[in-house]
Amino acid sequence: MGGSETDNLIYDWNEQERKGALLSKVPRFVDESIRDGIQSPSVRDPSIDQKMEIVRLMDSLGIHVVNLGLPAAGKRAQDDVEALLRMIVEEKLSIRPNCAARTVVADIEPIVEISQRVGMTIEVTAFIGSSPIRAYTENWETERLVRHTREAMSFVVRHGLPASFVTEDTTRSHPNTLEKLFRTALEAGATRLVLCDTVGHATPDGLRNLVGFTQNLLSDMKLQDSVELDWHGHNDRGLALPLAILAFELGVDRVHGCALGIGERVGNTSMDLLLLNLDLLGQLDPAQHDLSRLVEYVSMVASYTGVPIHPSYPLSGEDAFRTATGVHAAAIIKAQRLGDRELADRVYSSVPARRYGRAQVIEVGHYSGRSNVICWLSERSIEPNDDLVEAILGVAKKSDHTMSEAEIRSVIAGRG
Repeated sequence: MGGSETDNLIYDWNEQERKGALLSKVPRFVDESIRDGIQSPSVRDPSIDQKMEIVRLMDSLGIHVVNLGLPAAGKRAQDDVEALLRMIVEEKLSIRPNCAARTVVADIEPIVEISQRVGMTIEVTAFIGSSPIRAYTENWETERLVRHTREAMSFVVRHGLPASFVTEDTTRSHPNTLEKLFRTALEAGATRLVLCDTVGHATPDGLRNLVGFTQNLLSDMKLQDSVELDWHGHNDRGLALPLAILAFELGVDRVHGCALGIGERVGNTSMDLLLLNLDLLGQLDPAQHDLSRLVEYVSMVASYTGVPIHPSYPLSGEDAFRTATGVHAAAIIKAQRLGDRELADRVYSSVPARRYGRAQVIEVGHYSGRSNVICWLSERSIEPNDDLVEAILGVAKKSDHTMSEAEIRSVIAGRG
């Protein structure tokens, strides 16, 4: 038994009462790992060579767009953006570039100059604060926001670059303000609106209401076929991932995310978990997305930014497919004895480890049973005789942690 036959052993409540396809469009992704991701106060800004490695890996995963940075932040940011853009051109990568900027001409000018020097188009994602709480704090009048929006979008369009208009804190902004800003940006030539949950405020109802409002506005302006929508979410309430999937279900064209969910405060939507879930939902074309390198992508970003991967982090964490619990281990071992790796992968996991380059790992600890010890010894070609199994299990039951390999081998050595 294996593959689809194993699927027959799982009753999938996720699929009940579903009407039609999950997504109406092919999902597309914008990776913010080396822009919004490195705005986290806890990360290390990777070197340019490391950023190049990360972008190449994004490309191999089939990620469509990478935010190369915020050139207005300074000379290093400008140099990195230009070097990365040249690499994309010279190596003929499929991934497309964009850059962030405030809705200020001075911020956009460096992007235009880099694009012209390298000879490749850069999408400009120009952002402006739109919520009443931000306007009150900054003493901003709506007309000032409208003026900045018009000037910035017009400047981008005049220089022949794709203009994406980003409203910061969209999920807490008044619809009257959003309508004024959206109409201004679109009349100036913007071809994309980016809806932002800048402080992770949205719930599923909030997202549904906001997307519906924006879609209705585009329809009223007869722009529903020429203007696309993006969703950019943060994880303050822990809802970033489900909201990202819901955004695609609601018809949003692109969703933004970062490897490992790094970013401001508690971070962004986790790009790797978004890809993982859409793959498990059957929404990704395997010919376009090679997810065998997904764990490598997470590990690389973690290493280069100095952000550790939590042991229980899905898919990429050390404990994702590791157990020392007797009941769990026994079921996995029985499945393995049936010669069915797919069954062993699925009996105690919703994520098939082998599909993403991982494997089930059986350890020995205070919750373990004999089967854990026998499996551990057998995998290392050590004869699991009864005396040795009982000796190891006896030590494990008295411990307060999962035994390390060194600790188990010490027991083995002690018995000659």
